[in-house]
Amino acid sequence: MFSKSCEYGLRASIFIAEQASSNQTIGLKSIAKAINSPEAFTAKILQVLSKNNIVTSIKGPNGGFMIQESRLSEIKLIQIITVLDGDRIFYGCGLGLDQCDENFPCPLHTQFVKVKKDLRIMFESNTLQDILFTDNVKKIFWLNR
Repeated sequence: MFSKSCEYGLRASIFIAEQASSNQTIGLKSIAKAINSPEAFTAKILQVLSKNNIVTSIKGPNGGFMIQESRLSEIKLIQIITVLDGDRIFYGCGLGLDQCDENFPCPLHTQFVKVKKDLRIMFESNTLQDILFTDNVKKIFWLNR
């Protein structure tokens, strides 16, 4: 559904958010290992997230990445998704056609409109803080699946 960049970006953001209460930076190696992503790829993703104010990048010997705890309730999952993948998944054609709308619908158009709307609403209404307070968050990553 999402690109690898977006999947890893969501995972990295949630992993960093989990550490927010410690007010410590997390190094690239630790993040890449936790989300099971190549370091160089993770670095590029984190750079994009940093440029878009999702994560904070701290340079230097004790540098790394962090998200201030006070920002967890402000960062919506849709922000991470649109920064990394754009909004095509929420507004584009389910079959990837360039010409698909009410006037020229693809075979899935009518059904997919509702799916896209529900998906968009779900990601707009969930913040990093919301994700951290679900029962499943401790199980998601750190199993390296």
